Amino acid sequence: MLNRAMALTPVESLNEVEAEAELARLAAEMAAHDAAYAEAAPTVSDADYDAMKARNLAIETRFPALVRSDSPSLKVGAPVSTQFTEVRHGVPMLSLDNAFEAADVTDFVARIRRFLNLPADEVVAFTAEPKIDGLSANLRYEDGVLVQGATRGDGRAGEDITANLKTIADIPHRLNGKGWPARIEVRGEVYAPNDAFAAFNAEAEAAGRRTYANPRNFAAGSLRQIDPTVTAARPLRFFAYAWGETSEPFAETQAGALEAFEAWGFPVNPRSVRVEGSDGLIDVYRGLETDRAGLGYDIDGVVYKVDRLDWQTRLGFVSRSPRWAIAHKFPAQQATTVLEGIDIQVGRTGSLTPVARLAPVTVGGVVVRNATLHNEDEIARKDVRIGDTVVLQRAGDVIPQIVSVVLDKRPADALPYVFPTHCPVCGSEAVREGDDVRRRCTGGLICSAQLIERLKHFVSRRAFDIEGLGEKQLSAFHDRGWIHEPADIFRLARDADKLDALRAEDGYGETSVRNLVAGIDARRVISLERLIFGLGIRDIGDQTSLLLARHFGDWASFHAAAMEAASGIPSPEWTQLAEGHGVSPRTLSVMAAATLSPADPWPEAPIDQKLALAFPGIAAPARRALGPLAVDWAGIVELARIAREDGPSMTLGEIAGIAGVGPVAARAVADFFHEPHNQAVVAALLAELTTVQDAERPKSDTAVTGKTVVFTGALERFTRDEAKARAESLGAKVSGSVSKKTDYLVAGPGAGSKLADAQKHGVAVLTEDEWLALIGG
Repeated sequence: MLNRAMALTPVESLNEVEAEAELARLAAEMAAHDAAYAEAAPTVSDADYDAMKARNLAIETRFPALVRSDSPSLKVGAPVSTQFTEVRHGVPMLSLDNAFEAADVTDFVARIRRFLNLPADEVVAFTAEPKIDGLSANLRYEDGVLVQGATRGDGRAGEDITANLKTIADIPHRLNGKGWPARIEVRGEVYAPNDAFAAFNAEAEAAGRRTYANPRNFAAGSLRQIDPTVTAARPLRFFAYAWGETSEPFAETQAGALEAFEAWGFPVNPRSVRVEGSDGLIDVYRGLETDRAGLGYDIDGVVYKVDRLDWQTRLGFVSRSPRWAIAHKFPAQQATTVLEGIDIQVGRTGSLTPVARLAPVTVGGVVVRNATLHNEDEIARKDVRIGDTVVLQRAGDVIPQIVSVVLDKRPADALPYVFPTHCPVCGSEAVREGDDVRRRCTGGLICSAQLIERLKHFVSRRAFDIEGLGEKQLSAFHDRGWIHEPADIFRLARDADKLDALRAEDGYGETSVRNLVAGIDARRVISLERLIFGLGIRDIGDQTSLLLARHFGDWASFHAAAMEAASGIPSPEWTQLAEGHGVSPRTLSVMAAATLSPADPWPEAPIDQKLALAFPGIAAPARRALGPLAVDWAGIVELARIAREDGPSMTLGEIAGIAGVGPVAARAVADFFHEPHNQAVVAALLAELTTVQDAERPKSDTAVTGKTVVFTGALERFTRDEAKARAESLGAKVSGSVSKKTDYLVAGPGAGSKLADAQKHGVAVLTEDEWLALIGG
């Protein structure tokens, strides 16, 4: 998020280990936001999401070898929901790069001119059109008849919502006029007019039905109704603005294409206009920004597209975005209101997140009652106090945030906010570690606020992957007092009374109960890496779990090492000592080896000289760092004891030294197993399992052992996860980016920039069938 990002380590200061961990965090966090967006329940603002996306791209640019197969930079849109049939688009629906300042627009136009190598007097024309804040749709017409309609989904494939889209009056079932191709995908935005949306919400609230936060959520939720008659009753509209696959050309310019759409019966935004140069684009932007509130529908910027289609073809694409188009976003909308309270929410990982409780205020047509305060550092930095009048910003029309305090309106009795040091849910201590801006509850699985999310993680696809257990079932079983920890899931499968209650009271059929039990029992045999990942240890993702499993080989070895690491966690004093400027591992070794008398042998010497005499050979920077920690001889003796007795155990160092694991993940393992309640949870779980399978060692005698492989495109013979796992099991290294060191690029349909990179570097390019032949099927 924007404010949160300011507290993160700058990209240019990250080392490779930190960059890899940050890319993993961003991939996981953005995937969660994508999933929420796909269900019309976004959990982050557009501006904050854009900031995360920009940070991810900046790290990947600096560390190209660390690009992940699940990188957000390789994705478009959101995941495809399972409640509709998947539809593959004839041509991918790509996203646009963003511009936020006038200078960004000038740079965009300059890049166009440079790429096309245009003379100075050559005019570059664009179409500029309002960026509608709705849901993108892809309409496939064959011989002029609408045969299929889909959401954008992840850009490659969307959801088949043909029946729902046919209920929108603006979308023609048969094209008018003439000149349309025999086959064409017409694209546009489904939206809800503001007045119709407000009327719907008012009626729904009066009837006690669900209301929506804004018109975009409303449009998305309306189109994802299983019953098309529900969609038909919703006030939805449509603007056409683009196209995908087409059997033949139908226009020479973007403006000409819009005219064709209008002739065929589609509404085209009346504010779309053809202009020349960056000045013309910025004039349109300023005009729409001024008129925004009176348009009658929500827009969040202006889209600029090169008008000539032959130039669009020459410009092509970079990564997942066209070079010939850009979205110029509006700044966030603001208002002032009163901060009535600060509530603390506890997340799945135990992070304590402050949420501002506000006097209701309308910002951009949405009534806002809550706003994010990010973390305790942000509260302190902005000096936000209960009772303050605050400036509220709704960035991207989703999650508001407090920008600043109106100090001249502060009440005389407003006191600085004191952030809690204990979890408000379970009462466990809430601590901060190192440079982490978040304070976390240490309660783990005993904290009810974290429990459901941790159990969801436990049963998730890459962990125990238990069929038939989702959030709904876990919540219901927890509410009945049946599930409090992972072991309870397995106990449930053998509890005849509870299973009978499911049949009698919860409406489960015999087949459903039998399938649930079978799904649970199937996971009594589990691989070591899935078990480690399923424990939900902070900073331990699926890849780190695999590395740990392969290093230790079996559960007994891993568990013994984890317990030894837990008993060798460095003290806060040792950590402070080790982090001193100039204090190297050698310095710590010299200090640990020193034999010092309790009596001061050099009472008249200054402290710097005492340090030099006590620890011969340590450098001046280290002495300067140690000086404030040891004001006298007794302090020096205590520093030597800390260096000798309070440091990390050798086992903790061993875990940190595993390639790809590092000190952060190693400390997370130690911290997890240091907690008695976590030890009890793990012991109970192990008692319910039949077998923990030893880790599969990568083979060392295959055709791809030691080779670096990159997968790209829409793989059809296997999923990206399957391809990566198989390659790694054969001793290959899977990378997310192509370089001179890459041995093979396995390219599926739709391969883009990576294919070009492979050709540039002379990398062998294989089809999926060729790859399977190489590795033996």
